[in-house]
Amino acid sequence: MSTLAIDIGGTKFTLAVFEDERIVRRESRSTDRAGGRDWMLAQLAAIVGEWRRDLQIERCGIGFGGPVLFGQQRVAQSTHVGGWADFDLPNYVERILSIRPLMDNDANVGALGEAIYGAGRGHRPLFYMTLSTGIGGGVVLEDGSIYRGADSFAGEIGHLTIRPDGPECLCGSHGCFERMCCGLWLERDHGRSAKDLMQDAAFVREYVVDLARGLKAAIMLLNPSRIVIGGGIAKAGDALFVPLREELRRQITSWSRARIDVVPAALGDDSVLFGACALAQRVES
Repeated sequence: MSTLAIDIGGTKFTLAVFEDERIVRRESRSTDRAGGRDWMLAQLAAIVGEWRRDLQIERCGIGFGGPVLFGQQRVAQSTHVGGWADFDLPNYVERILSIRPLMDNDANVGALGEAIYGAGRGHRPLFYMTLSTGIGGGVVLEDGSIYRGADSFAGEIGHLTIRPDGPECLCGSHGCFERMCCGLWLERDHGRSAKDLMQDAAFVREYVVDLARGLKAAIMLLNPSRIVIGGGIAKAGDALFVPLREELRRQITSWSRARIDVVPAALGDDSVLFGACALAQRVES
């Protein structure tokens, strides 16, 4: 069966068509923040319209880069691109695709992708964190389900306060994990891209202190079997992960025997796409 997977992020958005578990069509474009929601919807409609001429799409999954009200299947908001608050994205996609999609936030969807197809296989419970334009988290439980909490807001680790006296975040609070560690703010604060900064060993040694503070909360609260980190910053590989693991060992409470198993996403840029494919399949189950 053909499945359309949609990954909407703060920096780029990607669409892919899967035949079973294999990508047969793919397109990625940079996000036009100034164009906002309407620009992106027009792009989605154009790409899907072109693909439908020679592909029979039978189901669809969406990973959205911001909080999603899962039970209502509505976008709650996006802190990176305007116009998304309380928007019924599945309804829009259904009108152009004639298929009702299933949507979740991109961290939950990425968690599902890595749990089934990537670095999280065989590890439950799994905590997945996307470290990119923003920061989000997703939890996959022992039975393979996504833990969303009472109101679909579980896993929003990006807005834990790790520095109470820190700078103001886009959410209005101060010293949030996302404010201190995500790609958007790294570039604004330091005048260099996150990719460039991750090649500076001295910078990374300072950076992982805050990064470990946020991950310590996940380890102490959830005691996951493994933490998988996806998103653009995770592509730094050992330059990031070796000092991060060392810093976590320093910070984790001395008496705790909680494991420190932190690895990069195995699916790279495709974690959310594979997760969206898996999410769409759950509509039928």
